[in-house]
Amino acid sequence: MGIRGRRCSRHSGPLEGRVAVVTGAARGLGEGLARALSERGARVALVGLEADRLGRLAAELPGPAGCWPVDVTDDDALAAAAAAVRAALGAPSVVVANAGVAMGGTLLDGDPRAWRRVVEINLVGSALTARCLLPDLLRTRGYFLQVASLAALAPAPLLSAYCASKSGVEAFAHVLRAEVAHRGVAVGIAYPSWADTSLIREADRTEAFRTLRSHLPWPASAVHDPDPYVRAMVRGIERRSAHVYAPAWVRGAQVVRPLLPAVVAHRARQVLAAGAEPGPTGLLGPGGAAAEPVARRRRPGA
Repeated sequence: MGIRGRRCSRHSGPLEGRVAVVTGAARGLGEGLARALSERGARVALVGLEADRLGRLAAELPGPAGCWPVDVTDDDALAAAAAAVRAALGAPSVVVANAGVAMGGTLLDGDPRAWRRVVEINLVGSALTARCLLPDLLRTRGYFLQVASLAALAPAPLLSAYCASKSGVEAFAHVLRAEVAHRGVAVGIAYPSWADTSLIREADRTEAFRTLRSHLPWPASAVHDPDPYVRAMVRGIERRSAHVYAPAWVRGAQVVRPLLPAVVAHRARQVLAAGAEPGPTGLLGPGGAAAEPVARRRRPGA
């Protein structure tokens, strides 16, 4: 896709003139990050499945931008996109692995293909993103931000694929940091809680997510404006932070992390034993809908 953008950055800063790649950029936190990074002078490469939305966003950004509609689980297509970004915008010095989908329901009742798709996009897609763009980050001594979740710190019932994938990307990012720190590349992990995005709004219309959130203690049950999350992650990128917590109270979950599985298991036993065991949801939100045709094409006989 060609480079688009209406005007140049309005002020200088640590991101001025840098090339930043954001996966899952079509909507939600990814879209917010793309806008914020562009406002701070970055040349932004938008990667995701929704070509029309990516194209409109690229045209709206204040600085140079390009869009590459890619499935992050397709390593050949992702490698080709990485080469195209390099040719169009320059070598990336910031990469945000944000692409993600979710499904709700118990492991026993859920579609195993949808379960696998969640893990493929969230975990495998993040690893492939890093692998394809790491040569650029090594050249630029750049920064890789892995978007995990509060779910990595406090895994919850009815979200087994999402929690497994987010715990996985957290571990992956820790390992990647250890492997590349001596070569000048910094790796950060973001832990956002529930953000008011299209994914969460659609999820809240399902019985599984309503059941889950209604039994979480405050503030873990609250849905928050995504703008402060985006600002926290941009500050993390500018500072090359090892950890980004959004909202700030999520840092406390890190402190009490060893206690959380037992607390969650005890509460879940009470809730589910009382008959609050909702049915499966399938892939959620517009992003899930965009990923679903790909998942169907991979099914035997589809």
